Amino acid sequence: MAAVAPYAHTDRSPFLNPALEARSFVDLEPRGVHGSLRRVEAKEFVFVEGDPISHLYRVESGAVALYKVLADGRRQVLGFAYPGDLIGLGAEGEHVMNAQAVKPTRLRCLPVSALNQSLARDPMLGMKLYEALAKELAATRDLVLTTGQRSAIERVAGFLLALSRRNRRNGQDPKAFDLPMTRADIGDFLGLTIETVSRTFTKLKTLGVIGLPQTHSVRILDGDRLEAMAEGADQY
Repeated sequence: MAAVAPYAHTDRSPFLNPALEARSFVDLEPRGVHGSLRRVEAKEFVFVEGDPISHLYRVESGAVALYKVLADGRRQVLGFAYPGDLIGLGAEGEHVMNAQAVKPTRLRCLPVSALNQSLARDPMLGMKLYEALAKELAATRDLVLTTGQRSAIERVAGFLLALSRRNRRNGQDPKAFDLPMTRADIGDFLGLTIETVSRTFTKLKTLGVIGLPQTHSVRILDGDRLEAMAEGADQY
C-alpha cells in the first residue's frame, strides 16, 4: 500500500516552493521598505549562487525557478516563486541557490539595508520573518523526505494540488491555472525525467482527472481523485 502523503490536507505541502509568500510578511513595505522595479526575460538570472545578498525580490508578475547545480552537473530545482513571493533571503550574506526567470518577470527589489532598519524598529517584523522561514524550511525538508517514496503520478498530482491550493489562498481560480515552467523544470523539481513528466500529464488527462487546454495551462476536472492520487489512495 502506498504511503499517505504527509500534510496532504494542510497548507504546509511538501510541494510548496522555498520562496516566502508575501502574505507571511505583509508588513514589509508599509514599514518603509520601498524598492525599484526590475524586469527580467525568460532564462535570465535574478541572482546566482555565491552572489552577495543586497536585495530581496518580490515577484510582481511572471515566475522564477530556484535551483542548485549538483556536483555532477545536474540541476535540482528547489521550487518556484510566483507573484507575491519573496526570494533572496539567506543567513550567510550570500545567495545559496540560483534564481532564473522561467518567463518574462517583473520584480520589486527591496534593499536589505532598508529591511534591516525596518527590523530594528519593529521586533514583531523579525518574528514574522523567523516564523515564515521556519515554515519554508519544514516544507523543504518534507519534500526531500517524501519525494523518493512517491510514484511519478503521486508527485505530479501533489505538485498540481499545491498550485491549486495556492490559487485558492490568493483568491484565484483553484481549478484552472497556468504552468509557466517547462516539463523539464517540473521534472528537475520532482526528480523525474521530462519523458516521465509528459507521460504522467497525459495519463492524468486520459483518466479525466485534468484537462490540458494548452501546453502551459491545466484545468482540474476531478479534484477529489487528484487528491487521492497525491496521497497514494487511488491505484488509477
